Amino acid sequence: MRLSRLASAVSALILTTGLALIGAAPAHAAAPSYAALGDSYSAGVGAGSYDSSSGACKRSTKAYPALWAAAHAPSAFAFTACSGAKTGDVLNNQLGPLNSSTGLVSISIGGNDAGFADVMQTCVLNSESTCLARIATARTYADNTLPGLLDNVYNAIHAKAPNAHVVVVGYPHFYKIGGSCWAGLSDRSRTAINGAADELDTVTAKRAADHGFSFADVRGTFTGHELCSGSPWLNSLTFPIDESYHPKAAGQSGGYLPAFSSAA
Repeated sequence: MRLSRLASAVSALILTTGLALIGAAPAHAAAPSYAALGDSYSAGVGAGSYDSSSGACKRSTKAYPALWAAAHAPSAFAFTACSGAKTGDVLNNQLGPLNSSTGLVSISIGGNDAGFADVMQTCVLNSESTCLARIATARTYADNTLPGLLDNVYNAIHAKAPNAHVVVVGYPHFYKIGGSCWAGLSDRSRTAINGAADELDTVTAKRAADHGFSFADVRGTFTGHELCSGSPWLNSLTFPIDESYHPKAAGQSGGYLPAFSSAA
């Protein structure tokens, strides 16, 4: 009788220990399949350490998608974001890896459609009035035309990856107003550029919400690290020229990665 009770106790202990070990296993399981889409801010242009196989897309190992994938070991990682991409480029060139097994998608898109590069070139090379007029044109485009283009992209993502959690990632303020900065742009122009970023984020966040997607707002994580702040996480005018006004490696790891991780 005593032996049988002892055997029962030992069996129960073994079973309990085994269940505990089994229960701990999911903590080490791989994250869902992840696809990173979008433009240069998602590709990591400006951060350096580019994957040579990505060519002109300039995908960086220091971009937030690569950093997140390295930390979470997703079951699959597709990185198709590309420098200069517009909404049409996402639709035509970046959706191939998506399928019903995709669990997570990130995307930043819309800045190039609204003419981001031309806005900055116009403002740097021309008068304040010309700069403000170009920004006004970009804001009108963001309000009136961009929403439909974003809808096309978001609908396509949902159609190809219906089970995915989609995180739409925004854009930071470029400037600290009143900070110490190189001559060339007035505070009025810098304020207008920040306002255009706000407009773009507002439009993007609204379209994301209407599609049931999350929005990762990076303006908060970049606060104190804008251009003219003394500790900028963005490149100013630089060479190669396409890296100008893009996040440095510190901006990807300290600004974009935390915002995306919170929403993922």
